[in-house]
Amino acid sequence: MSELMKFEELLAKGRLNRRQFLKCVSMLGLTGAVSPALWTSIAQAETPKKGGNFRIGLTGASTAESLDPATYGTGVINHFMVGAIGNCLTEIDHKGEVIPELAESWETNASADTWTFRLRQGVTFHNGKTLTADDVVASFNHHRGENTKSSGKPLLKAVTDIRKADGRTVVFQLESGNADFPYIVSEYFFIIFPSQDGLCDWKSGIATGGYKLTKFEPGVRYVGERYPDYWKEGRAHFDRVEQVPLSDQAARTTAIITGEVDCIGAVDLSTVHLLKRKPEITVNAVTGTQHFTMPMFTDVAPFDDVNVRLALKYAIDREQLVKLLLSGFGQVGNDSPITPANRYFNTEMKQRKYDPEKARYHLKQAGLDSLSVKLHAADAAFPKAVDAAVLFSESAAKAGIEIKVVREPNDGYWSNVWLKKPFCTCFWSGRPTEDLMFTTAYAADSPWNDARWKNKRFNTLLIEARTELDPDRRRAMYWELQEIVRDDGGTIIPVYAQYVFANRSNLAHGPLAANRDVDGWKSMERWWFKA
Repeated sequence: MSELMKFEELLAKGRLNRRQFLKCVSMLGLTGAVSPALWTSIAQAETPKKGGNFRIGLTGASTAESLDPATYGTGVINHFMVGAIGNCLTEIDHKGEVIPELAESWETNASADTWTFRLRQGVTFHNGKTLTADDVVASFNHHRGENTKSSGKPLLKAVTDIRKADGRTVVFQLESGNADFPYIVSEYFFIIFPSQDGLCDWKSGIATGGYKLTKFEPGVRYVGERYPDYWKEGRAHFDRVEQVPLSDQAARTTAIITGEVDCIGAVDLSTVHLLKRKPEITVNAVTGTQHFTMPMFTDVAPFDDVNVRLALKYAIDREQLVKLLLSGFGQVGNDSPITPANRYFNTEMKQRKYDPEKARYHLKQAGLDSLSVKLHAADAAFPKAVDAAVLFSESAAKAGIEIKVVREPNDGYWSNVWLKKPFCTCFWSGRPTEDLMFTTAYAADSPWNDARWKNKRFNTLLIEARTELDPDRRRAMYWELQEIVRDDGGTIIPVYAQYVFANRSNLAHGPLAANRDVDGWKSMERWWFKA
């Protein structure tokens, strides 16, 4: 019975969720000893309740944000628009699998170069307009064409035509096969907005999600109210959702402790143990595809020399970063954006380790005895990014490399530093498929290729892997792609980080998704307050 009391205490403190509790007591054969009142409480918590104002504090906002899906980039605007206001044709579930959203089904031909999506019936926009194939065509075409500046454009490069077969059917024609295409249309760029005169009408913020946009103050506040005619059954339980940008770690921690917000992302890992002690707060750690990075422009000296890039990669102490910055909530990275959570993660690729002598060797290969570079950092990039830069500077000094850390303001970091400065800190939530990750940030023509890296073999093989339908051959290709990125790429990836977020214990939810932060950015749609 002492074991049962322990589990009940852990449940009360939020250390176990309800499913974990039930599993533990079942394994011990103690289900009959659980009080009826507790069973009732558990059942009530598992049943979603309507109502309440859900407030979430996140990092990564910018005052330059826009409702235009072609401009989505920071975690805050993405989280709000795809998690509350809009929907895509497909979505990623808690298992990392692609499932229907606005599209109720899809099919392809044998070569996977023609994809047909059938839309759901009864879906309406927040203005009452019924969703049609015209809306889908216009929304996707917004990211295509010569004049678009959308970061989603590279993902649609292979699409030669998007046409309406009938009012509920959309056909995508590709120049070559892509077995992962249903994953592509789940990307947050591709929220479906109404069409007007054949164009995507995004300016009003009207979409098909569980909440109707009522306030949009970039970098300050984002508010939505439940849309009563939301098509998705058993979702969007809150009356109101409010997203508050909180880039400062101390501010986020204070906000969750005081109850100013109900949930925060990017928990301060140096103080996470303090949050865990509070029964009114639940800390969640989810292993997904998130990774912290330091991209360098490979078309700018000295980073245009692969030996300089290798010297920097050997000069960073990855184990130290995992220990001191992640507090164990993650593992060492290997200069590849493909993590152990991905399907084709290269399990045999040799792990790169801190080695000042190898760093010096590569400096000499570059014709250098020493090196001095600037590393631009802000905690908006990832929690304690500035501290990470300082630690990098200290470890690199032992290899004869001087890293001058330039601390940048959090506000405007993504518009003024990332993609602008030749060496900076960054993070990626990762992607559910290898092709999506590589195409988004490593393909030569991608606007989010933040290292400006071009490798002929990589880009050729990327296309071949995309069109290969045999899983064993695809695996071999993606393994090679990871090795190319590790050895030639312009991005240092020192750590793979877990998603660590916290919520008030009066919130309930189902299994947590790992594809992005805070339940795959879907907390506003999937969570609810306990009775």
